[in-house]
Amino acid sequence: MTSVTIRGQISSVFLSQKGGFMLVSFGLIIIFGLIFGFFCKKLKIPALIGMLFTGIILGPNVLNLIDSKTLNISSELRQIALIVILIKAGLSLDISDLKRIGKSAILLSFLPASFEILAYFIFARIFFKIRSVDALLMGSVLAAVSPAVVVPRMVKLIEEKRGVEKSIPQMILAGASCDDIFVLVLFSSFLSMAKGEDVSLVSLVNVPISIILGIIVGAIIGYILYIVFEFFYKKGDMIRNSTKLIIILAISFLLVAMENLLKDKIAFSSLLAVIAMSCIFKIKANYEVSSRLSEKFGKLWIFAEVLLFVLVGAEVNIFYITKLGFISIVMIFLALIIRSLGTMISISGSNLNKKEKLFTVFSYMPKATVQAAIGAVPLANGLSSGEIILSMAVLGIIITAPIGAIFIDNFNQKLLDSKTYF
Repeated sequence: MTSVTIRGQISSVFLSQKGGFMLVSFGLIIIFGLIFGFFCKKLKIPALIGMLFTGIILGPNVLNLIDSKTLNISSELRQIALIVILIKAGLSLDISDLKRIGKSAILLSFLPASFEILAYFIFARIFFKIRSVDALLMGSVLAAVSPAVVVPRMVKLIEEKRGVEKSIPQMILAGASCDDIFVLVLFSSFLSMAKGEDVSLVSLVNVPISIILGIIVGAIIGYILYIVFEFFYKKGDMIRNSTKLIIILAISFLLVAMENLLKDKIAFSSLLAVIAMSCIFKIKANYEVSSRLSEKFGKLWIFAEVLLFVLVGAEVNIFYITKLGFISIVMIFLALIIRSLGTMISISGSNLNKKEKLFTVFSYMPKATVQAAIGAVPLANGLSSGEIILSMAVLGIIITAPIGAIFIDNFNQKLLDSKTYF
């Protein structure tokens, strides 16, 4: 009996149940995601590795136990999970930290990604015999750092007061948030070029506009939220923190929806707006209120994290990778080395010592969510290099997400100072 037949029989047991299969999918995602995550923690491996593995096993390419309806809304569910951790990040950030690390954070938002794209432009054409524009497209898919891997870990370090004296986690958090916007705009431009369409200068100008407008809109909404909550508090109609959580979450959803509605008219980064909104709210609100909200979003992240990484794992087709061979692994690591050079240049003018610079370099490597989201787009658009790009995106997730997560989790205490500046 073939593995395909066995897989079909297993999935048919669940599919034969009329209705509720989406609930079965969520149940399997949560239970097995937590179980495999727990075992990985026991082995001193980040829990997300177990969650990714869960997604691969439960996904359509192995046991096929995740409902097609769930997979169809997978990108939206992953986006919700990202929103949760970005709100948590905003409630943990301090504007004064960003002022002290401005230059390095700005350089980290585009320089490492540019170096990595350049690496693919140079070597992918030689290794895979693809067009120059396809090599640029591959680089733009692989260059984005994963906020799902990096952000929660930087938030944890901020809360533990580790590396905050030199604002290291704040710098990485801010840079990583802008890095994705820069890469996604380039991806859109390179995709148009690969399809034979014209690319206007406006699309490149949209990068800084998207960042600035996202921050401004988010800051305004964060201030309005503070005024509204304070107004009801002074009237004696105090809004519970749980209700505030729901309101902030709902507004974040609307911000993301607004970006999609306005994408053909004006550049606007909803994810940066979410961070700015929660950051400004933290500054204006009472410390006890903001810290309790941060704690509540931290608890919500326990569920969101499982959902995010299991669904990312479900996007992975491990069978694609075998077609590329060992040269694909060489390409991944070669690009990471060149990316690291860009990271080192970005922080060269800072006051970080060698250990702290090493930590920054490895923290800026993990790929996951962006690659899972856009890796299959070139293939869906009928590009001849689509399958190679998708395979490289999958391999990038499998290699870099564990390396980055393991390094951050296991070496932060050895490389970062736990003293604070208070």
